[in-house]
Amino acid sequence: MFPSRMWSSSGRKWSRAPLAVLFISDLHLCAWRPEINRIFFDFLRGPARSAESLYILGDLFEYWIGDDDLGDPFNASVAAALKQYAQGGPTLSLMQGNRDLLLGDDFAAACNASLIVDPYPVELYGTPTLLMHGDTLCTDDRDYQRFRAESRTPARRKQFLSQPLTRRKEEIEELRRRSESEKKLKTAEIMDVNDEAVETVLREHDYPRLIHGHTHRPARHEHLVDGRKCERWVLADWYRSGSYLRCDERGCASVRLP
Repeated sequence: MFPSRMWSSSGRKWSRAPLAVLFISDLHLCAWRPEINRIFFDFLRGPARSAESLYILGDLFEYWIGDDDLGDPFNASVAAALKQYAQGGPTLSLMQGNRDLLLGDDFAAACNASLIVDPYPVELYGTPTLLMHGDTLCTDDRDYQRFRAESRTPARRKQFLSQPLTRRKEEIEELRRRSESEKKLKTAEIMDVNDEAVETVLREHDYPRLIHGHTHRPARHEHLVDGRKCERWVLADWYRSGSYLRCDERGCASVRLP
């Protein structure tokens, strides 16, 4: 559930727009993509400012090698921008993705944000809604699911984080190159969500609205599960431009940034 102040507009001098909650994911921010970084910072100072809350559903960064890399100038600039945003009034929530699964409490604290688990149930203006990054729904990609399970074990995390920052960056770069090569050998269907996996999640969480990212295939879908109609929104990536999902008491709509 949202904090109680989520539903009150008293004292909100910074916003005249109707109350709304915004969702973004798969920004893949990095120092070598300055144009997308600029769009993101402008988004925080602009459209996102009038929201009650902002949820970032994974892959904020192209990769994240640990919270002890907060001293990196680019990483520090992103954390500072998010902190300034959150201190301005809206609540900020972060979810780990597959690229930034090592985002932790220290980074969240630096951003004045809450770190949320995947999946994460909320109620949006009376509509039960389930938030996910989305990679766990891609069950047809068995190689990825195997890698995902291995990389998230406590032993693997401890082993990786015990290495110097430079070694970690080298290892992540190698994983990225390997991942891009492997993607070229996979069909689009394998890398998309599995319908049965989606239906199972919707059933387990009592047929909510579902919002997720990861697949980079922005769209609105309808699923009929056990006679219940469920809405599923897929968030866009930020490779070529910015985009966010805006949800209010009237429903949800995707908004593309200039």
